[in-house]
Amino acid sequence: MKLPRSTSPLHRAAALAARRPALVLVVIAALALAGIALAVQLKPDAGIDTLVGTRSEAYGATTTMRQRFGDDPIIVLVRGDLTKLLLTQDLERLLALEGCISGNLPAGATPPGGANGPCGRLAATKPVKVVFGPGTFINEAVRQLGAGFVRRLRQNAAQAGAAAAAARSAALRHGLSRSEAGRRARSARAAVAQRFQEEVLELAVRYGLRAVPRIDDPNFVSTLVFDQAKPAGTPKRRFAYLFPTKRAALVQVRLKAGLSEARRNDAIALVREAVALASLKPRNGATYTVTGAPVVVSDLTDSITGSMLTLLIVALLVMAGTLALVFRGRPRLLPLAIALAAAALTFGGMSLTGAPLTMASIAVLPILIGLAVDYAIQVQSRVSEEQGEGKAIGAAPAARRAALLGAPAIAAAAAATAAGFAALALSPVPMVRGFGILLVVGIAIAFACALMAGTAALVLGERAAPPAALARVGKRLARHRATDAISASEPARATRERALRAGRDVLALATRHPAPVLAVGLVIAAAGWGLDTQTRVESDIQRLVPQDLPALRDLDALQRSSGVGGEVDVLIEGADLTRPRVLAWMIGYQSAVLKQHRYSTKRGCGEAEICPAFSLPDLFTTQSARKDAAGIDALLDAVPPYFSQSVITADRKTATLAFGLRLMTLEREKRVIDDLRARLRHGRPAGVRAALAGLPVLAADANAEVASNGRRMLTLLAGLFAVAIVLLVALRGIARALLPLVPIALATGWSAFVLFALRVPLNPMSVTLGALVIAISTEFSVLLSERYRQERGLGHDPREALARTYRSTGAAILASGTTAIAGFAVLVASDIRMLRDFGFVTVIDLSVSLLGVLVVLPAVLLLAEHRASGRARAPQAAKVAA
Repeated sequence: MKLPRSTSPLHRAAALAARRPALVLVVIAALALAGIALAVQLKPDAGIDTLVGTRSEAYGATTTMRQRFGDDPIIVLVRGDLTKLLLTQDLERLLALEGCISGNLPAGATPPGGANGPCGRLAATKPVKVVFGPGTFINEAVRQLGAGFVRRLRQNAAQAGAAAAAARSAALRHGLSRSEAGRRARSARAAVAQRFQEEVLELAVRYGLRAVPRIDDPNFVSTLVFDQAKPAGTPKRRFAYLFPTKRAALVQVRLKAGLSEARRNDAIALVREAVALASLKPRNGATYTVTGAPVVVSDLTDSITGSMLTLLIVALLVMAGTLALVFRGRPRLLPLAIALAAAALTFGGMSLTGAPLTMASIAVLPILIGLAVDYAIQVQSRVSEEQGEGKAIGAAPAARRAALLGAPAIAAAAAATAAGFAALALSPVPMVRGFGILLVVGIAIAFACALMAGTAALVLGERAAPPAALARVGKRLARHRATDAISASEPARATRERALRAGRDVLALATRHPAPVLAVGLVIAAAGWGLDTQTRVESDIQRLVPQDLPALRDLDALQRSSGVGGEVDVLIEGADLTRPRVLAWMIGYQSAVLKQHRYSTKRGCGEAEICPAFSLPDLFTTQSARKDAAGIDALLDAVPPYFSQSVITADRKTATLAFGLRLMTLEREKRVIDDLRARLRHGRPAGVRAALAGLPVLAADANAEVASNGRRMLTLLAGLFAVAIVLLVALRGIARALLPLVPIALATGWSAFVLFALRVPLNPMSVTLGALVIAISTEFSVLLSERYRQERGLGHDPREALARTYRSTGAAILASGTTAIAGFAVLVASDIRMLRDFGFVTVIDLSVSLLGVLVVLPAVLLLAEHRASGRARAPQAAKVAA
């Protein structure tokens, strides 16, 4: 058959690869090597910014919170008997540890561990904004009481002198003798001294003082920290944010806002090194554990790089085995080499743009390799088919024929697949949006590599004429290749034969009974759409990250020891936060929230959902301290910056209320946060703004958006719409574009039905599965329908055209679909459960959608043919009747 000349970009690209195969391969190989060099420099990022949107009120409040008060807290959990920790020299070691972490070392002092140790490096780099812990708290109390005693002593001396002088002057004015005036002066001085002694005695009784307070005075520390009315060693409830139980103390470390990922991870590593210093370890049984949200994120970031390498190795092995099993083309591993080049170019470009390596972008790697292998198989199969039909024509002419006849359909299918993935841009999760965008870019690169590198390799392979000796060695090696051994094995042959028989049976069923097949498919899809709203979404973040993360185990230990695993903050802003009404509202809000969520001073945190944390109201423990603005200002002036900087800014325009939050599912967490948010709208004084902030708030809000049935349906419809637009533009015909969409739309319902039946839960990534099913199924449907159209154009009747389509393109699609599914299956090897579950769910859905498309598409095409022929016969029948 003589082919018309074409000037399309696809044909020109194939022609260039056929004319200059060596040049094309060298250029692509060089670019791929450069991509690998760039890809190894990718910076992993598992931070909260990859999980939540940046346009919400909570995100803005969290950003402000971090800038004013420091990043989310790193927690050093101190486990042990508090009496042995605080009433011995271990308290001084704890104080030294807090000073080491804060980077505040005495001038000229040698830091523990030396200048190059963790304390020295923390002091040099200054990544920590504030440290709030038991040692610093008690030491500051000692310092303030001591300074207050000295200050009060001076005031007493001045008051005594003034009282004596006033008494002497009064006596002389009344005509008394000098001796009497002196006696009265001494009496006034003694009265002032007596009152001072009574104050000192009251203070001594209150704090168990026998001398000026010292940090090594067990009586003072015991009276300060422990509740004397309760069993020995029970800390006072108002210090629950420091001493949540009798056997736990907490040190909060807030890093400075705006640190790079590398500096943040380095700071966390230095904190871990500091708590491991032998000189700072307690001697009486207490232990240190570093945990908190930033630590979990840091450990997860470190695991990302290792996970990516693991997935790459597994992907190579799985793809090689899959190609050996289902692909009959030669060279058999050429599609895998093309896929590796495409992946290198994609991730190299990602490094050039500065994009971070997230958990989702890791998932792109095996998926992209699977899709690239898919496109390479399609191109290679079409070239081989043209060589066979052309009676042994050369590879170069066959490649040009394949580019003219088959490449447009493959390109249209790839573009539609990319459009389906582009619908993920609607996700509220930045990580998922990045996943979709990276796949769109990767698909374009993968198709270009498949067309040009695949064509060039096939042409160059035919032209190469190796020496006879080398050819004999090559043939001998070829006979012993592992892929040939797998392909020739009995299980492989049996699998292929069963697949062929099943394909023939499916095609026969669809062609004999097209209407019932379509009706059954529609009923199952409708049931799936209805049941999809009932599918559970896994929202427990602890179950979605690698279970062997040390920080995850430590976070669980934090909750067991203290009753809380995270912190929710209320950021309060206003022109003047020192008004009594504002402070009274804050105290009332705090009390109402704690009561609503089952916290009490008697039970402590216990099973309460939230607990109190250090907040501005904790500085005002008496009614008199907050009765007027002058008294509030005076108290804040007297409070050391060490205490106040954690809860109110120096300009007194921003303050915080903090609550400890139990570890729970994001769904339950969202209910708690919604209650806190609703209460903020009631009784708030005029001119005061309040918003929830913190990592738990962002995560719960993002999960609620992702799991929303409405948003999932919106993503699905957007994917279908995007695919329809691309196919209309690429195929230039309404029926030609929309017919392949029928099984694609039904496939989303089939997959939902199967997932519900298997009771497989979704997660923040797999919840977008409708868009993925649309994206992948599009290729299968478009390639089959376009090949069917070509066969009909050659004059074959519908059933024969379908048979020829399934023998040629159908076999290639089965092979390429298997490799695409294998790409997703590789994710099951990930140690990140979110990716592992995503891979498992995707394998199920894509297998169902591939089989569904293969069954339903023939029925759709035949019914469309019957309808079209019925319309064509109607005018003819009308003429005959007339």
